[in-house]
Amino acid sequence: MKLFKIRGGVHPDDRKKLSANKAIEPMPMPKLLRIPLQQHIGAPAEPVVRKGDKVLKGQLLADSKSVISAAVHAPTSGQIMAIGNYMAPHPSGLPIRTITLKPDHDDRWIELPAEVDPFTLTLDEIVKRVADAGIVGMGGATFPSAVKLGLRKRYELHTLVLNGAECEPYLTCDDRLMREQADDILDGIRIMMHALQVEQALIAIENNKPEALAAMREASSGFNKIKVINVPTRYPMGSEKHLVQTLTGKETPARALTADIGIVVHNVATAHAVHDAVRFGRPLISRVVTVSGGAIQQPRNLHVLIGTPVQDLLDYCGGFLEQPSHILSGGPMMGHPIPDTKVPVIKGFNGVIALTAKETAIRPPMPCIRCANCVTACPCGLVPLEMAARARNGDLQGAVDLGLMDCIACGSCAYVCPAHVPLVQYFNYAKGELTLRQRAEHKQAETKRLAEQRAVRIEHQKKAKREAMMRRRQEAARKKAAAQTTETEV
Repeated sequence: MKLFKIRGGVHPDDRKKLSANKAIEPMPMPKLLRIPLQQHIGAPAEPVVRKGDKVLKGQLLADSKSVISAAVHAPTSGQIMAIGNYMAPHPSGLPIRTITLKPDHDDRWIELPAEVDPFTLTLDEIVKRVADAGIVGMGGATFPSAVKLGLRKRYELHTLVLNGAECEPYLTCDDRLMREQADDILDGIRIMMHALQVEQALIAIENNKPEALAAMREASSGFNKIKVINVPTRYPMGSEKHLVQTLTGKETPARALTADIGIVVHNVATAHAVHDAVRFGRPLISRVVTVSGGAIQQPRNLHVLIGTPVQDLLDYCGGFLEQPSHILSGGPMMGHPIPDTKVPVIKGFNGVIALTAKETAIRPPMPCIRCANCVTACPCGLVPLEMAARARNGDLQGAVDLGLMDCIACGSCAYVCPAHVPLVQYFNYAKGELTLRQRAEHKQAETKRLAEQRAVRIEHQKKAKREAMMRRRQEAARKKAAAQTTETEV
């Protein structure tokens, strides 16, 4: 199959050998599970259990009450100890609403529905099963998967792309999942193809994963509408718009979805979760996580229950060889700092990476020398040095005009910058400030609207009072006139 070259990108040392040959291992049961009610893009789920309730594995803990949301289920059987705020697995560390579950170590499942043939279900039934299972994008985006599977109602779709690129350094969880559970992933792909009613599926895997390529090709050998594509090892190949462009040559318009050009992208781990949910009725309560980095004693790929504290993963891997400079969720290019190792693993966690000072090699920023390396590296065709200059000087609209909102924050520009300018931080600051301003403007507009409605309402009330008073006066005058007429007649 012909591949198309994309602009920009970089070739960081992938460091995958640390964990690539480590088979997936099950994590021991933790003492407590902290299960956040928002592990996804959209509205948080609403609890349907109370403190003190005893629950079974797979039981619904919190339901989605919004179109863009995802349900949350019990990762094991046990007792609900608390429903309250707990530290979020987010760089801010701000508390979010969380259910605390104490396992009873019986690991008893709820009564699951009987296994079904997914291809006998209606398309809407498949989407409902995925929604009921609380499945979100497992590559880190965490967009509710049922919403994506429902895109066939709004777009003319023809292709499903499976993202097995896993282009971030250190991460090997998808690699191991494809090697070890290729048949289940393929079943999930076929189910998603059926739900989307697309003509073909393309499974994209970077060429530094030969065993995964071989496993997926063997699993898909009997299905001529499913192709496994060997794509170049180039960061950020895992970006869905760039992956689509590499495979098809079609460029997704700015601010648009790949669905606008007839293509839907899902992660291979998401396909595995769809297989479990649709065929067996099992909700998303666990995932594979890579624990790696130069500071880790024994890098591993672990099958982890959602809600397990990050510290448990680190302890299971033998702790640290040396004190890490940074601990990240996700890869070093687009991952986020973990504020505390007490935070729980959530559905979007694909890696816990502990980096040494040598690996991070943080250096103080220097003035931009306008070498334009960042321009060459940007996969979106932007001019990072000019956007950063405007963001730094408070000209946010100028940064937007240069394409700020098209930036995917992949970090390629910062990676190649010889002056070590924190370009991505400038862009994230600018986007955050713009969001705050938009919220303030929306609040101001909403306040004005409510004030205008109140003024109109008060005016209506005054008018109604005046009309009522006029009617009373008219009625009194009528009665007085009638009385005078009666007296005259007498």
